Amino acid sequence: MGDFEVIIYEKKDNKGYITLNRPKFLNAYNIKMRDELYYVLAAVRDDPEVKVVILKGAGEKAFCAGADLTEFLTAPSPVIARQVRFERDVWGIFLNIRKPMIAALHGYVLGSGIEMAMCCDIRIASEDAQFGVPEMGLGIIPAAGGSQTIPRVVGRGYALEMLLSGRWIKADEAERIKMVNHVVPRTELLPTVERIADSIKTFDHMTISYAKQAVVNGLDMTLSQGLELEAKLGKFLLN
Repeated sequence: MGDFEVIIYEKKDNKGYITLNRPKFLNAYNIKMRDELYYVLAAVRDDPEVKVVILKGAGEKAFCAGADLTEFLTAPSPVIARQVRFERDVWGIFLNIRKPMIAALHGYVLGSGIEMAMCCDIRIASEDAQFGVPEMGLGIIPAAGGSQTIPRVVGRGYALEMLLSGRWIKADEAERIKMVNHVVPRTELLPTVERIADSIKTFDHMTISYAKQAVVNGLDMTLSQGLELEAKLGKFLLN
């Protein structure tokens, strides 16, 4: 895969590592990162050698401190902005990757950072992680699905409190409200994520993919519909 400016992509032992690489800017999500993520996520989605994906941030201070507003709030026009949104639908790709995605979260996890984390299936945070949705203070609402993904993870009440008040929460509270699966010491963050990824990749990749589809798609269905989906996917594995 080609060289990138603000993303590092590595593949090792059937694991794909995507690193947000703007540490001097707290890995703020800018237009270049959007374009490179779009390319990398599509490649990961289509690569049969990659069984599980790890998303992390470079540097010591942040996973991602949100969008680079100097770029995203100066779009030339709403028409062009919408056109670019559909041509580079990073969030759509995130949510439609059928392989397990694990987020390794440290430092600031804000705005677009928390939205990327919500698109992942498993979230592991270090003890120094802080989570927040600061858009209200900027007179905007989340633009990358946060108003939909956060309540699906933590529930309506916690999501609305974060969205409407702009309050940040620390790692221990994020674990308590189920925003993250586990909190670990900073030195144990990547090793913990890799242990989970190594466990996942030992199983048949199609079985893993169908299990993810059953859970993710089933959450937007009635129980009876979800059970039908589970049965259908189970039959596919037997054929």
